[in-house]
Amino acid sequence: MSLVRLKIKGISYSQTQNGAYALILNEVEGDRKLPIVIGAFEAQSIAIALEKEIKPPRPLTHDLFKNFSDRFDIVIKQVIIHKLVDGVFYSSIICERDKIEEIIDARTSDAIALALRFNAPIFTYKTILDKAGIFLKFSSKDKEKEETDDSIVVDEILQEGETVEIESGATDGYTELSVDELHKELDKAVANEDYEKAAKLRDEISKRN
Repeated sequence: MSLVRLKIKGISYSQTQNGAYALILNEVEGDRKLPIVIGAFEAQSIAIALEKEIKPPRPLTHDLFKNFSDRFDIVIKQVIIHKLVDGVFYSSIICERDKIEEIIDARTSDAIALALRFNAPIFTYKTILDKAGIFLKFSSKDKEKEETDDSIVVDEILQEGETVEIESGATDGYTELSVDELHKELDKAVANEDYEKAAKLRDEISKRN
């Protein structure tokens, strides 16, 4: 079976269902997207790995695993999403130590959080992408409308019990803050280890730039 390389397109949350986070993977040589529902902790961990400017005051679990692996010369070579059963994705982490390769089963969200920290490529099989991959088309190039359409698509799929795609959502009134105030709030959120709030603040700052 042929492997297809994936890249991370985005991660966010549903506008109508609290706690419903999602990760979107996009095939590198194509337009199909693979949406995967993930937990809040994993969503925050992946978001932090994607946004280099957010530095947790203490290592998260995936950071600890990376530090542990570095200390014992363990390298993650790649992550493969190898199975899809009843809407649940199964993944393998391909590791190497002393030129000996090992394969470790992992939840897809954990595997991707680690792949980001090791700069390891992410793959899935073509058969899985054929089964679960989706195309999203928008009638407008306007970014705000695209985000709204994304959220509608996400919520519809969530109601069907399937995987989802979500872009940036509500900003909880952060639009009223100045850029300097946003940066101060971001620093506070990171210091308090409130990474969900930090991610929203980061999104609002990005819109201003």
